[in-house]
Amino acid sequence: MSGEFDIIARYFAPLAKDTPLAFGLKDDAAMIAPPKGHHLVVTADAIVEGVHFLHDDPPTRIAQKLLRVNLSDLAAKGATPLGYLLTCAFPPDIDERWISSFAKGLKADQKHFGLGLLGGDTVSSPGPATFGVTMFGAAKGRAMLRRSGAKPGDLLCVTGTIGDGGLGLSELLKPHAGLTDTQRKFLIARYRLPQPRTRIGPLLHGIASAALDVSDGLVQDVGHLAKQSGVRAVIDLASVPLSPAGLVLEKADPDTRRAAIGAGDDYEIAFTIPPKLLKSLQAAAFKARIRVTVIGRVQKGAGVAIALPDGSEIVPERGGFDHFTR
Repeated sequence: MSGEFDIIARYFAPLAKDTPLAFGLKDDAAMIAPPKGHHLVVTADAIVEGVHFLHDDPPTRIAQKLLRVNLSDLAAKGATPLGYLLTCAFPPDIDERWISSFAKGLKADQKHFGLGLLGGDTVSSPGPATFGVTMFGAAKGRAMLRRSGAKPGDLLCVTGTIGDGGLGLSELLKPHAGLTDTQRKFLIARYRLPQPRTRIGPLLHGIASAALDVSDGLVQDVGHLAKQSGVRAVIDLASVPLSPAGLVLEKADPDTRRAAIGAGDDYEIAFTIPPKLLKSLQAAAFKARIRVTVIGRVQKGAGVAIALPDGSEIVPERGGFDHFTR
C-alpha cells in the first residue's frame, strides 16, 4: 500500500482537475465562487460499512452512493451541485485496487451530475470503512426549500417510488421468492445506487411550501417536516407509489406497503404544495421526467398519521431508521 500522499496524488487529485479552485489538492483548503445572484447551500452525510453498505458491495457503487445521498439532500433544497469535500477512513483490508475502483465511481458520478472534488482528508482506521462528504450547492437568491413552511390544506407529495431501497437490502440478505432476475436486480440497484432527483429539485421553487429528502423512511422524514412546520401530516397508504417489483411482493405479502413507508434508503423527495399549484407541479414533473404522486394532506395539529383503505387512521410509534434507537 502506498503512502497517504501518493494515494491522494494517484487516485484523488485527478478528480479535482476540472475544479480550478481546488488547486490540484496541493493546498490545505479550496475556494468556492457561487454563481452571481446565488447563495451557497451546504450539506454533509457519511456512510459506514455495516450500516449504509455491505462489506462486499462493489467499491464503485459505494462511492456513487456516497455522492448521491448528498446530492439528494441538495435536490430537496432546490440547489444545484457545485463541488464536495471527501473524507475517507480506510481499514487495513482495503487495498489500492479497491481504492482505484472507488475513485472510478466518484469520477463517473462527477461527470454525470456536474461537480468536482474540492479536497478532504484520507486516513487509516481499524474499521469499519467510513466515508464522509460535505457538499456545496447553489440556490438562486435566498430561495432554499426548507422543512418548515407546510400549511394546513397543502397536499403531501413524493417523487418516484417508495420502499425500493429497503426491499433491495432485503434481496441482498434474504432473496424473496416470486421476483424475476430483472426485478431483483432493480431493487438491489435502488439500494446500492440511489437516484437523487436533481432535475426536479430546482423546479420546486415557487411550488413547494416545504421539502426534504426521504432517507430514513417516508413516515419518519415526513414527521420531521410536520414537526418543523408545526402541522399534522396524513399519509394515504393506498396512494403511496410502489415500483412494479414492490407490487409483485405486495401480492405475496399485503404488509409490504406498510413496511415500505418505514424503510430507509429511498432518497426521494417528499414535499408539500398548495392545491392551487398542482398544475404547476405536474408541469415541473413532466419537464423533469420524474414521477410525482400526491400521497396525502396537511392538517392542523401535530405528528404523522397513516390513513388506511378502510377509512381509519393509525399513528405509528416509530416511522423509520434511527442511528441511536434500536
